[in-house]
Amino acid sequence: MSVSRRELINRFLPFMEWLPRVNADTARNDFIAGLTGAVVVLPQGVAFALIAGMPPEYGLYAAMVPAIVAALFGSSWHLVSGPTTAASVVLASSLSALAEPQTAQYVALAMTLTFMVGLIELTMGFAKLGALVNFISHSVVIGFTAGAAIIIAAKQLKNFLGMEVPRGLHPYEIVAYIGEHIDEANLYIAAAALVTLVTGILVRKFFPRLPYMIVAMLVGSVFAIVLERYVGADTTHIKWVGALPASLPPLSHPTLTMEQIKELAPLAVAMTLFALTEAVSIARSLAARSGQHLNGNQEFIGQGMSNMVGSFFSAYVATGSFNRSAVNYEAGARTPLAAMFAGLLLMAIVPFVAPYAKYLPYAAMAGILMLVAWGLIDFHHIKKTIKASRSEGAVLITTFLATQFLELEFAILLGVLLSLVMYLMRTSKPRILSRVPDPDDPKRKFVTAGKGRPECPQLKIIRIDGSLFFGAIAHVAEVLARYKKRHPEQKHLAIVGKGINFIDVAGAEFLVQEANARRRDGGGLYFIDMKEGACESLKRGHFLEEIGDENIFRSKTRALREIYRRLDRDICKRCDRRIFRECQEDPELQGTAGAEETSAGEATPAKA
Repeated sequence: MSVSRRELINRFLPFMEWLPRVNADTARNDFIAGLTGAVVVLPQGVAFALIAGMPPEYGLYAAMVPAIVAALFGSSWHLVSGPTTAASVVLASSLSALAEPQTAQYVALAMTLTFMVGLIELTMGFAKLGALVNFISHSVVIGFTAGAAIIIAAKQLKNFLGMEVPRGLHPYEIVAYIGEHIDEANLYIAAAALVTLVTGILVRKFFPRLPYMIVAMLVGSVFAIVLERYVGADTTHIKWVGALPASLPPLSHPTLTMEQIKELAPLAVAMTLFALTEAVSIARSLAARSGQHLNGNQEFIGQGMSNMVGSFFSAYVATGSFNRSAVNYEAGARTPLAAMFAGLLLMAIVPFVAPYAKYLPYAAMAGILMLVAWGLIDFHHIKKTIKASRSEGAVLITTFLATQFLELEFAILLGVLLSLVMYLMRTSKPRILSRVPDPDDPKRKFVTAGKGRPECPQLKIIRIDGSLFFGAIAHVAEVLARYKKRHPEQKHLAIVGKGINFIDVAGAEFLVQEANARRRDGGGLYFIDMKEGACESLKRGHFLEEIGDENIFRSKTRALREIYRRLDRDICKRCDRRIFRECQEDPELQGTAGAEETSAGEATPAKA
């Protein structure tokens, strides 16, 4: 009873687990980390909102309530939730086809989508589907992020150059359009954007301790103000973000009509997969550094709660932020209270800084977002992945290209599908090795056949590394048929099963068929050193009875001794290989062909 009560508390009130750890020291560290995070998110929030097609203040709203709720109901000690680049890009690319960005209709769709994502995340958490994100490979994430970076840069070109570009275009179409209309570029706006970009690069390189985004925005804003004052607003045509509402997040609500649910469902599923992958990956990375045991299912619940509650407080889709989480950890955060402080302090700071957004030009934001886009492209891992694995490289490149030519939600799903296909292709072809006793090893350990190592003319020994499930049967059957065609006299087959983790019904039925076929030919099928889990599945379905309990052996020594008794003595007498110790010690074989060749007969079988 006490165990179930604790499980219920951990599930519904997870903060009760870390709350007793809070004291004056941890609270002080958490407050400092929270304040640092609140300052960092000020420029990021506005930038992310512009990427998402939302009014600038909504990026700050998304960093307030979701951060608090995720900290209360999540599992990670250091994860900070809020708006992110990837979530913002997906939101803008998908919703811009349904409504004009920054309009009331667009915002309403964003709130509905946020609620749907949160509901899916919460459902997956309660259903204990936390392991599902493991099937989204790192290659998909890298490819998608690089693609998102190109999209961000392409969509900001209009603000960087001061041009009007039709919405809804793919990156290559935007570049083509700008190339055709480059004479319409505003040099004053481009100058302000370029000054912001160069300042950010220089500050990040030579003054890494300074918040380069804030410094670059300040320099770019001052440059634009000076430019407009001395040249004139009628000449520069610089556009400004404008003063933000100096208030707490206004109440909002999703509009769940059947038409909207049907329209937004594919996007909600794709965004959920990517948002959870992003959040759990960051949480795991920080947990490994801090020594925390992370509960993936609870993190799903925390992310779901943050988005569902956030949708009623003007927050669009939030997930784990790598930048803010890393800053939170490096600033000395000890408990999730730091993320809560970040959200609460942001609420306190915004009313004071919001009026000054009227001095922030869109050109400066474009310069900042160009820096963000460049930083998202992980050139090191892209190069490493393509060199290390052709299949993973193909997944990465395909996902990247899909982001450029398809809608982003389908690009994510395509990447996930490709990852699963690659995984199934690998698992559907378990490694099968021919094994023989090593004549050069005193213990005669099993080694791979070849290099002049003789095999028994009656017994084929193989090792299977991989699971025997429905997808792998065809490959295993093909290999065994090839062995049988090459050496039809090897009617006995011994399988070293220590590399077999799982056998499903189809795999068990295949083994039964193989055992029956070999018995009809006068041979047999045997298993050596099988794992308990694999044997258990054979026992539950009564397949072991058909294969024969007497054909299952725990050790090679016992297996070879018993199998040897079942071999054809006439063939043994004609054989001069003397593979096993039993061959040499058998009195019937003394004086027969090859008896003097004892070098191969001193085998004392050991574990495979």
